Amino acid sequence: MTATTDGSGGPPVPHPPSASDRTTDHRPAPGDSAGLCTTALLTAQRSVEHLLGRQDPQGWWKADLETNVTMDAEDLLLRQFLGIQDEKTTAAAAVFIRGEQRADGTWATFYGGPGELSTTIEAYVALRLAGDRPDDPHMERAAGWIRAQGGIASSRVFTRIWLALFGWWRWEDLPELPPELIYLPSWFPLSIYDFGCWARQTIVPLTVVSAKRPVRPAPFALDELHTDRRHPNPPRPLAPAASWDGVFQRLDRLLHGYRRVAPRPLRRAAMNRAARWIIERQENDGCWGGIQPPAVYSLIALRLLGYDLDHPVMRAGLESLDRFAVWREGTAGPGDRREGPARMVEACQSPVWDTCLTVVALSDAGVPGDHPALVRAADWMLGEQITRPGDWAVRRPRLAPAAGRSSSTTTTTPTSTTRPRSSWPCAG
Repeated sequence: MTATTDGSGGPPVPHPPSASDRTTDHRPAPGDSAGLCTTALLTAQRSVEHLLGRQDPQGWWKADLETNVTMDAEDLLLRQFLGIQDEKTTAAAAVFIRGEQRADGTWATFYGGPGELSTTIEAYVALRLAGDRPDDPHMERAAGWIRAQGGIASSRVFTRIWLALFGWWRWEDLPELPPELIYLPSWFPLSIYDFGCWARQTIVPLTVVSAKRPVRPAPFALDELHTDRRHPNPPRPLAPAASWDGVFQRLDRLLHGYRRVAPRPLRRAAMNRAARWIIERQENDGCWGGIQPPAVYSLIALRLLGYDLDHPVMRAGLESLDRFAVWREGTAGPGDRREGPARMVEACQSPVWDTCLTVVALSDAGVPGDHPALVRAADWMLGEQITRPGDWAVRRPRLAPAAGRSSSTTTTTPTSTTRPRSSWPCAG
């Protein structure tokens, strides 16, 4: 089932404006405090009516979870890597990505924010995959800005990992993540259980990817995104040894050295252990952690370990990502040309968050606690409570489970290392 723009699983429900909405300006005159209070009360009343009208019959609320175009770019890169790209999905994703480009050629990480280098690089590469030419005006603006910010060499590690999958960056120039991390006990520094749920479920599959260092054939070059095409990754001095940057840089050098001497049976066993760990944490709906990053890297890791695309784990994982897609009507593209439908990928499904926040808002607006809408919402949220152990029990084995989900799909991942996002505290 594909998400829709009203946040429900079915067709959008139209909410036409009232006559007063269309014809009356209720803004108070400057200095009119009484008018300001009246406007505030009227706005609150309309907001309550709007929210009550959008509640699902089961009791929850959900709107589109908009993040940034890295979700959409990485979705296209994943499909290219797995060999499952299709023209309809690629074209619709490109429509959305183009529509989010700023006037200066960049893409931001949040609404109204400034251009961000890694986001702009990933968006640019995705549009190249969709067939946009590097000499198109909107692409030239993006590439010029990227070079001015230092090029690919100045982007974040995750972006360079995606590029390394196609030979656009050298694996040797990326941090080393050995799969043997899976064997570190929970009390050991940098154990996977030192990290929050979604981070932990991202790191484990990335250790497999780092060990395998796959390179798929690149459909084009990205020389235009380097400041120096002959030396795309200029050497940089190490940070001071006493700084955290310096410590991790030197640790990374040791890990690169370990890669050359790592016992093959141990490495093979570690990757197999990681695969079991990943599969055991797949949610009932096929996703991992209810969020995009661990899902895409888990699919890549399992594919590298020999899992066919038709394997139930892989099939369920891909289907879950499709459910994160929101399809919208066409928009105006570069040069004001009309484009086809747009496809936006949500980072996760958010009815738990949205319902909690809506209940708080309605309560603050004066809706009584015994209102049928709030009663339905409370019943639904209680049904989302998790009462069985998850990874948090590794550190808190005697703590009774009573955690709130971080989203609508998570059942195995309540965690004591992330802040609560619902109306009751996470375990721990």
